[in-house]
Amino acid sequence: MINGEMLKQAIISGAHNISAQKNHINDLNIFPVPDGDTGTNMSMTVMAAAKALEDCDSTNAGEVAQLAAKAMLRGARGNSGVITSILFRGFGQGLKDMEEVNGKNIAAALGIGVDAAYKAVTKPAEGTILTVARMAYEAGVEASKENHNALYVWQTIVNKANDALALTPELLPVLKKAGVVDAGGKGLCTIFEGMLTFFRDGEVIPYEETTAPTVDTFESAAAEFDDDIEFTYCTEIIVGRDTECTLDPDDLRTYLQTIGDCVVVVNDEEIIKVHVHTETPNVVLEQGLTYGQLLAVKVENMKEQHKNAKKASKKSKKAKKEKFEFAEPTEDIGFVAVAAGEGMKNLFKELGCVNVVSGGQSMNPSTDDIYEAVLATPAKNVIVLPNNKNIILAAEQTVPMVNDRNVIIVPTRTIPQGMTALLNFDPEISADSNAQLMMDAARNVGTGLVTFAARNSEFGGKKIKEGDIIALENGKLTITEKSAVKALVKLAKSMVTRDTSFITLIYGEDVEEEDAQKAFDELQDKFGSRADISLVKGDQPVYYFILSIE
Repeated sequence: MINGEMLKQAIISGAHNISAQKNHINDLNIFPVPDGDTGTNMSMTVMAAAKALEDCDSTNAGEVAQLAAKAMLRGARGNSGVITSILFRGFGQGLKDMEEVNGKNIAAALGIGVDAAYKAVTKPAEGTILTVARMAYEAGVEASKENHNALYVWQTIVNKANDALALTPELLPVLKKAGVVDAGGKGLCTIFEGMLTFFRDGEVIPYEETTAPTVDTFESAAAEFDDDIEFTYCTEIIVGRDTECTLDPDDLRTYLQTIGDCVVVVNDEEIIKVHVHTETPNVVLEQGLTYGQLLAVKVENMKEQHKNAKKASKKSKKAKKEKFEFAEPTEDIGFVAVAAGEGMKNLFKELGCVNVVSGGQSMNPSTDDIYEAVLATPAKNVIVLPNNKNIILAAEQTVPMVNDRNVIIVPTRTIPQGMTALLNFDPEISADSNAQLMMDAARNVGTGLVTFAARNSEFGGKKIKEGDIIALENGKLTITEKSAVKALVKLAKSMVTRDTSFITLIYGEDVEEEDAQKAFDELQDKFGSRADISLVKGDQPVYYFILSIE
């Protein structure tokens, strides 16, 4: 029989085991895009449970399992981390109120977690962590029919998990082609094996400081403010359109691009919303007045904000995770988005987000990070934009956690989708209707990404070397190049169509201003006659360029 203390030590041992092997698990990610963080995400998820259990002295197995599950849920990062937390949440539910548990109890509890994990994934795929968990559970149930001994059943579960892991390349051809097993499945086997070490040998695998995640991965990725702010004033206006005015709002956008950057102009039959960085906010207001009455005006001095930020940064040599303060839900609708890079975060705030969680590719925020941002948003309905496919599942876990406001996840998979979703918000309709409207708009946006190959690989018959520049069109790798600017131009040629009206080019922290301008000029030469093109300094890590095509 296994009591609470034994289960506690087993989970800690499992956490230490995956912490020690997380880099190896990261390397199993076959896609060359720098998102090989499965091991890191799962390690941080389970280490959250290990930390929570340190001070637990309960001998009740059910209490320990539930405490671990709650900690994993809040610390869950990335899809594999969230699925792991769901497995252990079911495990905790199955062992509830049990002082001691046998093999039959363990297998049945794992089954609850497996069932919940499959339901949590929109399109569950075999050959993944789900397959490994399911086959391990099924073997555990059969073993428990022969022998209720907990060690016997857990050993069977571990053995079958490894057998299932070996089968993943047969179930997913892309794994077989790359000659690797599923990274999430390997992570789960590693956790289970760490737990087995304690159940079988009474030993906790030691914690290795050098390989364990010591800081949030997204902390170090937030870009510093750039000392060279070209335009001083962030200017936003909302114009109530004069019904007799015949001027074209597209002409306003064209004009604003001559006096500033980061230009966004959105219009409908009643209002025009304008955002621009400029030296002459008075001119923006004057131009707005030619279209109707000014309903709202906001002008902020970005250089002064930058100066204050630099003063604050001197108090600490290391960037700290943003702290969110609880806010009472007084307004109707508020927004939370996930983005990395100061420029990108500022842009989302300017587009209406109350709070922006630091994170993105290779730096997935935890469920708790998103949860805290939701509670810091003073709205009865909080719409969350994950802006990354690997963050959606973590965001969805916040919905049942929040009791004092309604949380709605709009499953945006890219930064451009998130931007377009916000621009299509309609304050005149309900939160639920807005969520549908925003996602419908987001689906019509094309996303292009220019980044680097994080590992050697082969796709579409092309051999890709680590460090090569690669471009992705709506998630599909299409281009390899030696120059980020060349890759961008090729990508744009592939994505821009006759129907394209707007192109937004967002450049990252590793792109020089000169190269960004060169890229913008090339796009302007090729497509400027038929589309409005905007250049935005996003400061994002990982991606040299993000291209939004509408």
